Amino acid sequence: MSKKYTSLTIILILVLSLVFINLRKDNNTPEDYFHQAFQKKYSIFSLPIPDSLEFAGEKVPLDHFDVREALDQELLINTYWQSQTLLFIKRANKYFPEIEKVLKDNGIPDDFKYLVLAESDLKNAVSPSGAVGIWQLLKGTAKDYGLEVNKEVDERYHFEKSTEAACEYFKDAHDLFGSWTMAAASYNMGRRGLIRQVNRQKENNYYDLLLNSETARYVYRILAIKLILENPNKYGFHVRSEDLYHSVPVYEVKVDTAVTDFADFAKKYNINYKILKYFNPWLRDSFLTNTSGKEYFIKIPKEGYRSYSKIVDYVEIDSTTVID
Repeated sequence: MSKKYTSLTIILILVLSLVFINLRKDNNTPEDYFHQAFQKKYSIFSLPIPDSLEFAGEKVPLDHFDVREALDQELLINTYWQSQTLLFIKRANKYFPEIEKVLKDNGIPDDFKYLVLAESDLKNAVSPSGAVGIWQLLKGTAKDYGLEVNKEVDERYHFEKSTEAACEYFKDAHDLFGSWTMAAASYNMGRRGLIRQVNRQKENNYYDLLLNSETARYVYRILAIKLILENPNKYGFHVRSEDLYHSVPVYEVKVDTAVTDFADFAKKYNINYKILKYFNPWLRDSFLTNTSGKEYFIKIPKEGYRSYSKIVDYVEIDSTTVID
């Protein structure tokens, strides 16, 4: 072996020996180095409870330990279920403006817009109990508040009409219980069930009632969603305006006769059956009998507005804006 290679071999042995000595000295295994790097890159934090909080203008008693713990639980769940809460933020941008308008027109506190996220994630969901739409209305309740529900038309899926019906429920529940917080709780539990617990426990304050696990969490979930959506950055959510969902401009077509085929109907307005049903999910079949000649108003997106780029131009999105 040449002197050159002998020298290189000696140097390599010395270097490896020093590395081995240092590793032995700090007693770190490869797993230790991994965990150290992981801790530098990834951190989970507990969340501060605000000094004060209200729902619909009614004070939340945060000085009660049980109230603080219940709110903390929902705040942690909704903060660290990141994908769901990001979708809440995105959908709220699209749908909250119209909900806010209907709530205001009906004298319902603005905080009830967060209830719809707790109910349905702002999707046209169907619950195991048969509650339907973004407001999760049961068939009987929907009919009580004037909505049409049958095989061809189900207005629980109608965005504006179901919101109007929910507002009427909230007003009636507020009159019954004397509190918006209790009105919200009754929306989950039902008025009869909540009245039964009020009479049994001789309490009429949500925060003082022992309720089933779902209703016991319900208002706290609404409050957690409210806190996060009012200040997403505070809870680690950074969303650009271009990442949000945006409303699509539409116009309405009045129909007061039968429609034999909605696929053909859609093509008259340069859209397809899928898009027609997207904007009018309350139309539950491929046709409309309408023997009574009732007036219906069907939403049609304006020409070209299936194009995302056109929606972007319409709302003048600033891609550098981050939701605070």
